[in-house]
Amino acid sequence: MKFKQNYIFVISLILLSSFTIVQNGEKDSDIKLITTQTNFEVGSRIVLKFSSQGEIKPLLYCSNSYGSTLISPHNESGTLEYQIPENISIKIGVLNWKLLNDEHSITGKINITPKAEVATMETYIGPPSIESGGADYTMLVVVPTDSLDNPVPTNTLVTAKNQFLDYEETHDIFTKNLIAYRNINSKKETGRMLVSSESLGTNSKEFTINVSAAIPTNFSISATRSHGYADGNQITTFTTSVIKDQHKNIVSDGTFVTFFITNSKGNILKTTGLTLAGVATSKMIHPDYADSWKIKAYVDGMSESNSISLDYVQVIEDFEVTFSENNREITIGPLQSFMQQMIPDGLHVKLNIYKGNTFVTTLTKTSFNGYVHFKLKPAIFDNGTYSFSIETAGLTKEFKNKKLW
Repeated sequence: MKFKQNYIFVISLILLSSFTIVQNGEKDSDIKLITTQTNFEVGSRIVLKFSSQGEIKPLLYCSNSYGSTLISPHNESGTLEYQIPENISIKIGVLNWKLLNDEHSITGKINITPKAEVATMETYIGPPSIESGGADYTMLVVVPTDSLDNPVPTNTLVTAKNQFLDYEETHDIFTKNLIAYRNINSKKETGRMLVSSESLGTNSKEFTINVSAAIPTNFSISATRSHGYADGNQITTFTTSVIKDQHKNIVSDGTFVTFFITNSKGNILKTTGLTLAGVATSKMIHPDYADSWKIKAYVDGMSESNSISLDYVQVIEDFEVTFSENNREITIGPLQSFMQQMIPDGLHVKLNIYKGNTFVTTLTKTSFNGYVHFKLKPAIFDNGTYSFSIETAGLTKEFKNKKLW
């Protein structure tokens, strides 16, 4: 009987100790959040406090859009304190946290709000060049940030300012989705527009927008020349009127103008020029034979000019050809111009050579002091009978059955 009593007593002690251990385990896991504040200003000291009855010190897991980290606590008189690191507390947004306690995990979140101050103004503007007329515009984008480089709260006032000629404008815009923006339209005139912005006493730097002329309208052209002879030497100069847009603004310097010249044979010549003060000029050498030109100019894809015509008078009516040195030396000249003067150096002369009915080759030379000389070397042209055709200044002369020896 006594043995049975001792057995019951031992079992009772074991059960009592087990109950005490369970109670102590529950006590150790009894951790509660003390901190009730969920909104903190960016850059402030953020500490989460938990009450704890035991000795355990679980880690606090924190995560935001910049990354994740684990924080160890400080135990102050039964209170677990977790201080959020500065690299997290200086970034606005939502911070999610979780207390890593196996028995009883606690989760929550903190909202880190921006400061109502502006330290810097990140400003972007573009395009830097726009057309006049009011339809084109540039966009001003402003990102006011605080001293910790965080965007300021939504609906923070930003004042956009711009100056153009005699116009000065100020517009109030407000931040939304971290930025404030405004479209700034051009005026009818051309010039330089100055743009800046201001928020909570902080000003941006000055930006410059170039307002250039719009698409050019049609224009006229004219031609000047020393004379109307087809001497292949003088220059004809083509000039546009002052090219303007529909608002009477002169087009930008450097606008590309192409002059197309159609001759009497239907061939097209081309010369180009760039505008300066709205006027483009270009030059073309005279033809070396009688010809008629029709000239028209274009600003590619945008505008065109009227069409003008020019006629060039033949200056060489005839020329002499002399064969010597066993017919192997051919002299063309004198080549005389409209006042019987020698034609300027550089007139092209072509010599076509045939043997029988077979074409052999073409030799080309330019005049010098009014003459052109061809020498047919025996090493290239064997002895025999040849025919020749000479072309210059739009004229052609033929010589049949010339014997070379």
